[in-house]
Amino acid sequence: MERLQKVLAAAGVASRRKCEEIIAAGRVSVNGKVVTELGAKVDPTSDEIVADGKRIALQQKIYLAFHKPKGVISSAKDPGGRQTVMDYMHGIKERVYPVGRLDYDTEGLILMTNDGEFANLLMHPRFHVPKTYLVHTKGVPHGDALDKLRRGIRLDDGMTAPAEVEYADADPDSKEAIVQITITEGRNRQVRRMFEAIRTPIVRLRRIRFGSVFLGGLQRGKYRHLTKAEIAELRELAEKAGLKETHNVQKGD
Repeated sequence: MERLQKVLAAAGVASRRKCEEIIAAGRVSVNGKVVTELGAKVDPTSDEIVADGKRIALQQKIYLAFHKPKGVISSAKDPGGRQTVMDYMHGIKERVYPVGRLDYDTEGLILMTNDGEFANLLMHPRFHVPKTYLVHTKGVPHGDALDKLRRGIRLDDGMTAPAEVEYADADPDSKEAIVQITITEGRNRQVRRMFEAIRTPIVRLRRIRFGSVFLGGLQRGKYRHLTKAEIAELRELAEKAGLKETHNVQKGD
């Protein structure tokens, strides 16, 4: 038996919170009876569940790695009519959505899924899942500037957590560099703001790793299904980070 709102969200009706609103509004019935209690539990394998007049069916869980091109919105729809990641989900019948976001001008790896619990696990600030970016800069930032990023740098919304930073390529003569940075937070435009703070303009920004999943040779605008091993590794990574955070809080760190 599972909570009704969890079953609805898993079936792709809406987000968990939105499903709670749908239930409270009396728009869901179970075996012919309207249910408005949020704590109600159902058996998704045998109960007939209807939302807004449509019988729901559990979807197969989908986990994708997608190479988002620059100039694509990381959401299901855009009021301005711009391209979104959903425009590239050809052949995917399930209602998937992005795990977190990449800026409009940022390209690279983004995960897509219809597993809300999995997405929340990876996005929750408590779990500190590492994400790695290649930053193409105008000018070569000095080592002491990169040290500031490593230690944590003050932004308008507070100090960032320490980051792993190293040169991937640097050419002082051409005044260009590629810096690899790994962060464990997910603030809005965080990497761009960090480099703005050290006065280093970004020419191109690309995410190449999310947790244990690498972009690799995945072509721009294409997706691939995650392997069972990758899915398990992501879960384990987030859960271990969560346990470590809980231990630190209990110690008063």
